[in-house]
Amino acid sequence: MELKDLISYPISLAAIILAIFVIKIIARRSPEKKKRRHPIGGTVLHQLVNFHRLHHYMTDLAAKYRTYRLLSFCRSEVYTSDPVNVEYILKTNSANYGKGWYHYDILTDLLGDGIFTVDGEKWRLQRKLSSYEFSTKIVRDFSSVVFKTTAVKLVGIVSEAANSKQAIEIQDLFMKSTLDSVFKVVLGVELDSMYGLYKEGTQFSKAFDEASAIILYRYVDVFWKIKRFMNIGSEATLRRSIKVIDEFVYKIIKSKTDEFNKSQDGVPMKRGDILSRFLGLNYTDPKYLKDIILSFIIAGKDTTASTLSWFIYMLCKHQDIQERIAKEVRGSTKIKDNSSIDKLVASITHEALENMQYLNAASTETIRLYPAVPVDGKYCFSDDTLPDGFFVRKGDMVTYQPYAMGRMKFLWGSDAEDFRPERWLDENGVFQAESPFKFTAFHAGPRICLGKEFAYRQMKIFSAILLGSYIFRLSDENATVNYRTMLTLQIDGGLHIRASPRTEPCNFK
Repeated sequence: MELKDLISYPISLAAIILAIFVIKIIARRSPEKKKRRHPIGGTVLHQLVNFHRLHHYMTDLAAKYRTYRLLSFCRSEVYTSDPVNVEYILKTNSANYGKGWYHYDILTDLLGDGIFTVDGEKWRLQRKLSSYEFSTKIVRDFSSVVFKTTAVKLVGIVSEAANSKQAIEIQDLFMKSTLDSVFKVVLGVELDSMYGLYKEGTQFSKAFDEASAIILYRYVDVFWKIKRFMNIGSEATLRRSIKVIDEFVYKIIKSKTDEFNKSQDGVPMKRGDILSRFLGLNYTDPKYLKDIILSFIIAGKDTTASTLSWFIYMLCKHQDIQERIAKEVRGSTKIKDNSSIDKLVASITHEALENMQYLNAASTETIRLYPAVPVDGKYCFSDDTLPDGFFVRKGDMVTYQPYAMGRMKFLWGSDAEDFRPERWLDENGVFQAESPFKFTAFHAGPRICLGKEFAYRQMKIFSAILLGSYIFRLSDENATVNYRTMLTLQIDGGLHIRASPRTEPCNFK
């Protein structure tokens, strides 16, 4: 939502101002005022006013305070960029910081009791099951084939645009291709949203995007529960979208379950998609499966697509780095400059991807500066004191900031805001990982992202096939690119680029 949409609710803003005024009075009278609290950086009203540049605003506060508070209605919202605090929240005392009722209330209409909405035993069971499945060789191999097949379809669209010398909006193509990929990996179904030939799939894709945006808007819409009760406005749209989503997914689950029951007298099928494997483990409750499936889809769709978009943007701004990656792809796959797309794809093996150290570094540098999830908040279950010595109260939101942390000079040096893949390589050109409490884009501790390797593999396969085939430049070299404030860090207005066939190495001065 844009700022103009927010200020169209004057009553809402008036209520916020009044609430903040009351909060300040209560805070002054509270007996807990003697306990050391983090400095106040502002209020939630400041977040609304700066909504169009929210992450810039919060980065400025992080640079000033490292850890600070924003006053909200009945609690403080604590934001930290201090790795010591992050490690404490995500690992040392992670049991005290979870999703809680606040996130569950907002997310459950779409994601149910999926892994991103629950805590405790429900989370542990899903985590254990999902962690095992994502680590199996059959899922890795199956997903790699899916990524290659989808990337070839994407290259076909890029090729048409290149041949006709037309600009393309590649972020939208990434969104559709990653949705197609994750849908195939999770459900074993061809969604084909890139070409839009599957009508029900297109309807699902549209409804899913709409629902995701409205769920995010709940975080700033103080009247969303009233609108849901009355079934009006955005909440009425959300209800219709969720109906489309649920009906589509339940239909696929039923079809897969019927197929499974007829096969080999119930013996688990040797298939790579997650749904088939869950059915093979006798997880057959449609609601349980639907909640898990939607969590996987929302985790694997926009996140990878937005990262790929920022990656291509950075390579358009740094053509020398783009050319170095293309050379590495050719060297690792041992293909010639004029090799066919089929030969290139066949040459992208697991071993070849492992050898693409600079591609790995450039991808990670993109994620450092443009993390797919720019902020991640936890609910504090009981009073606590963080390692920096400051008190946090039960009910406070405690949030770490991957976007801001990627720009902190005290973490990354004076060139923190520069795109420099070399910072991830040792003297031998081998990739060196950083602490997950400093590089927080994939979470850390017990809840570290299950799909991290999955995401890297997809990004590297897509990148190797695209960059091994085409040279990319911005359609308008003078255009200003910025993010759109959403749950994921997407490029506002998309990324418009031009592609030309890579027939021979380019020379850059």
